[in-house]
Amino acid sequence: MMLAILISTLLSSPLDRDSFSVMFWNLENFFDWKDSGYSDSDREFSSFGDRRWTIGRFYSKCDAVAKAILWTGSSYGCMPDAIGFSEVENGFVVGMIANSTALRKYGYGTVHYESEDTRGIDVALLYRKDRFRCAGSVPHRIYGPDGGRIMTRDILEVTLRSVSGDPFEVVVLVNHHPSKYGGEKESLPGRMAAMRCLVHIADSLIGQGHGNIVAVGDFNDTPDGRVSELMDGVLHDMSLDLFRAGKGTIRYKGKWELIDRVLVSGNLDSICRMDICAVPFLLVEDSASPGKKPFRTYSGPRYNGGVSDHLPVMAFFPRIVENDNLRQ
Repeated sequence: MMLAILISTLLSSPLDRDSFSVMFWNLENFFDWKDSGYSDSDREFSSFGDRRWTIGRFYSKCDAVAKAILWTGSSYGCMPDAIGFSEVENGFVVGMIANSTALRKYGYGTVHYESEDTRGIDVALLYRKDRFRCAGSVPHRIYGPDGGRIMTRDILEVTLRSVSGDPFEVVVLVNHHPSKYGGEKESLPGRMAAMRCLVHIADSLIGQGHGNIVAVGDFNDTPDGRVSELMDGVLHDMSLDLFRAGKGTIRYKGKWELIDRVLVSGNLDSICRMDICAVPFLLVEDSASPGKKPFRTYSGPRYNGGVSDHLPVMAFFPRIVENDNLRQ
């Protein structure tokens, strides 16, 4: 009943046609329940794998993800225009989130490409088709300094063009950079390569006349890390104030860390507001340290029934207008 009231309220909420909002969320190993034989992780997260990832658990997580997005939409007064995901296995998972849950009432379109990540996880984007059309999308592979391909997630580039109000475009870049698995120092070159690729993409887009660029993602690094130095004024980090205030999206050994971030091109930094979405039912008491932590789907092999070890983040731009030079 409460969910139905929330949906009805959001569908009737007033909307500034020149505004833009984007959410990002790492969904923690969101695989389907089938073993396609692609990777060890795919086998592990299947009905007969070690995690016993059943169809019931899969649909339960789909509904929980949708419920959290609806909660966020209620907090802002309208649903996100775009939602970036990481750690989704394939287009089927993305489509089920958009079309088999309460989100179907909002008519989200989906953009997804298969990456060459060794774990078999990808990034993806949902967008509101009543507000935007997808004017183009492309996945960008990550290459190391020696020219060799790094087998990690692509950077997904999606151009969204408004369909009403003053015309404007926003290019959203969805990221999930290499983790620190194997050691921070040993894994640093992979994250450096991913950031160089992101900055190159953004710089090229700016050179082509794209003024509104929003990069969201799990960067597996905090704003004070060496990798952030590579942004070199091309992109501006909207997470800095939250980071300095001790806020975070994951909790490690009782301490919050901010690795899910929003980076924007220079003309957007003065109008961007970034928040961490501390949705109440996405948090549980931390048994090892005082305070709360994200409610994970699994702790090791044990099924918890939670959603993710990351909290989502949200960026809101109250007014973006770009009347001229839209590419046809």
